[in-house]
Amino acid sequence: MIPPKKRRSPFDDLFNFGFDIDFGEDFRRIHEEMERMMEESKKGKHSKTGEHGPFVYGWSMRVGPDGKPHVEKFGNVSQMGYERPGEKSDEREPLTDVIEGKEDVKVIAELPGVEKKDIDLEAGEDSLLIKVDTAQRKYHKELELPCRILPDTTKANYNNGVLEVSIKRAEPKKDRKARQIKID
Repeated sequence: MIPPKKRRSPFDDLFNFGFDIDFGEDFRRIHEEMERMMEESKKGKHSKTGEHGPFVYGWSMRVGPDGKPHVEKFGNVSQMGYERPGEKSDEREPLTDVIEGKEDVKVIAELPGVEKKDIDLEAGEDSLLIKVDTAQRKYHKELELPCRILPDTTKANYNNGVLEVSIKRAEPKKDRKARQIKID
């Protein structure tokens, strides 16, 4: 007798790329959490808008000018698969990118759905605070910058949901010159 077919989930092939790679425990937990959330949604457990969502959690990964990978989390829950009732924050952590130049530091943040007048920026000697607090959207992100800056030189531009902030470095980055060393 042929066993009955297991009902397939829309997420069964989500991480199947046609080759055998173990994506590890994190992806298994994410998959299980997505399955649980889908089942709860089918049963109507998430019918009240805003009561259980939206949940936003993600990673941004890039390679910096130093050649090292940089991974940054963003969203409004602490860690996917571990949220408990009441743990979700109304504030989202926007996706940001910090670009360190020779003369300045640029910060790019995604803040969709807000107006320029609702964005609060505060620059310290080595940090930048981005905050939005409206009835529809709440964003909060405190960035530790890679160098000391001159807060009075801060310039910001907001267009189509993207905030660009440029701040002069307190001292320009010096080029490191390599030199040959003789070994005795």
